[in-house]
Amino acid sequence: MNSAAPHPELPAYLAHHWPAYLDLLHQMVLINSFTLNPGGVNRLGTLTAERFAELGFEAEAVPAEGFRYGKHLLLSRPATRENHASGGAPTIGLISHLDTVYPEIEEQANDFHFRIAGDRIYGPGTVDIKGGTVLIYMVLDGLRRFFPDVFDGVNWLILLNAAEEVLARDFGELARARLDGARAALVFEGGDVKDGRYQFVAARKGMARYHIEVEGRGSHAGASHKRGANAIVQLADVIRAVADLTDYERGLTFNVGTVMGGTVINRVPHQAAASVEMRAYDPAVFEDGVARMLALSDLCTVRSATDGYPCQVRVNLEGRWQPWPRNARTQGLFDVWAAAAEEMGLGTVALQSRGGLSDGNWLWDLLPTIDGLGPEGDNAHSSERSDDGSKDQEYVLASSFVPKALLNIAAIVRLAS
Repeated sequence: MNSAAPHPELPAYLAHHWPAYLDLLHQMVLINSFTLNPGGVNRLGTLTAERFAELGFEAEAVPAEGFRYGKHLLLSRPATRENHASGGAPTIGLISHLDTVYPEIEEQANDFHFRIAGDRIYGPGTVDIKGGTVLIYMVLDGLRRFFPDVFDGVNWLILLNAAEEVLARDFGELARARLDGARAALVFEGGDVKDGRYQFVAARKGMARYHIEVEGRGSHAGASHKRGANAIVQLADVIRAVADLTDYERGLTFNVGTVMGGTVINRVPHQAAASVEMRAYDPAVFEDGVARMLALSDLCTVRSATDGYPCQVRVNLEGRWQPWPRNARTQGLFDVWAAAAEEMGLGTVALQSRGGLSDGNWLWDLLPTIDGLGPEGDNAHSSERSDDGSKDQEYVLASSFVPKALLNIAAIVRLAS
């Protein structure tokens, strides 16, 4: 079927089954799946596998690297008929994750739980990203019911990361191995709507993380202050230099996130350390930022007043996640979604870039990848609320699920044909 227009009975079907979809979201939100709660992550994985089994999906749990994390979940359903229009059965990957950023004690302290207030559904992970997983279920349920040729003519692979919030590199390697040669990777992070236009993510910043270590020379702060080389003062100079590397015009930012140093107040500190995060959209700017940051290992501005003993700075690159820049293959997928939106009478849609990373960062250079396919919401990663409304908790909009499912179904029908 070439038309992207939805089946005339599909909107009513999704609306009729909304209570069941909402109940699935409720069950998911009830499970604390903080990244460092592997038991909760695995319980959510079990629930997710059980529900998708109703659609014919088989589950495979893959242990994540490190005992601190739960198991990645792969749900697969091989094609049961050949798609002659596309020259065989294509593989389409649907990407979500199991973990959230909230420890259980934080949820309790902030009375952060599943609750409905008008159109808003509050709760941990409602938009990031349990609502996205529910939307995947809705899309596949609609395809199975009204577009069986498409549903049965695709090799479906749903990949759910157990540790996305800490950017698990092993999941990226797993996803690349399983999706090599696939037609597309569809990432169901929450989708924005601005000025009535659906926003789809076509680029995300890359990130590098650094640990700065400064070694000075300790001495008595009263009796031999001149002999000391103050590691904290040296680190302060390094931090100022790091901050000066931020260049908003080039989309390059540095954030000093933690600082540690010293032991007691009557001792010139001999050690200090800081952690830094760097982000950039453009690959060339990213590499330039890495080089400038590592060059700070040569910075020395603090020496002992007695004999010139220098503080030593070491900048260690602890990890790097490449940028996802605008590219032709993502644009090609966007064109599919734009054509589906036009045929459905939804008007124009738009592309956006985001500063945060997703699992799309692992895949964009391997196969066509698009993000922001999930429902609309706000305040991701926020558990706080205040009476004056200046703080509010994470929520997803109930009214966004059915329309976004309809658009995704129409686009996937077009993509798979």
